Amino acid sequence: MRSLDPEEERQALVQKSSKAKEAMELFRQGYNCAQAVMASFCKDLGLEEKQAMMLASSFGGGMGRMREVCGAVSGMAMVLGLAQGYSDPKATSEKAAHYDKVQQLAEQFKAENGSIICRELLGLTKPGPDSPVPEERTPTYYKKRPCDILVGQCAAILQQELGK
Repeated sequence: MRSLDPEEERQALVQKSSKAKEAMELFRQGYNCAQAVMASFCKDLGLEEKQAMMLASSFGGGMGRMREVCGAVSGMAMVLGLAQGYSDPKATSEKAAHYDKVQQLAEQFKAENGSIICRELLGLTKPGPDSPVPEERTPTYYKKRPCDILVGQCAAILQQELGK
């Protein structure tokens, strides 16, 4: 779980992973958490950036701001699927191996953050979805949320995994 202050953690991620830096910058440009992770890998995967952004657009805010599975974690799973997924519906051993890898990466994220659930990561107490209207991205928004760090963590986890 978190031990550094947020700015130290941001700097550590940037030094650790070029993909973390890229994903964090995309998030700060206004892309949602899933889009930021997905887009930081789209060139490596042969996916057009616009397609990547559209594919991931529904997953921000824990899927459409419902505050369920963190969008950065969803983006991580989408990238993993494009990079190492399976396409044959009868490939049960490949499916099991892929699901195992998704669970491993999600567990790594959870070990660092205590959860993969958006509302828990944000410290929200109200169950269920938020308003579908996203908050304005202001300096205060970025200060009160760990989302750029979470995006960076997912990108760093993926970069390490895909570099194996």
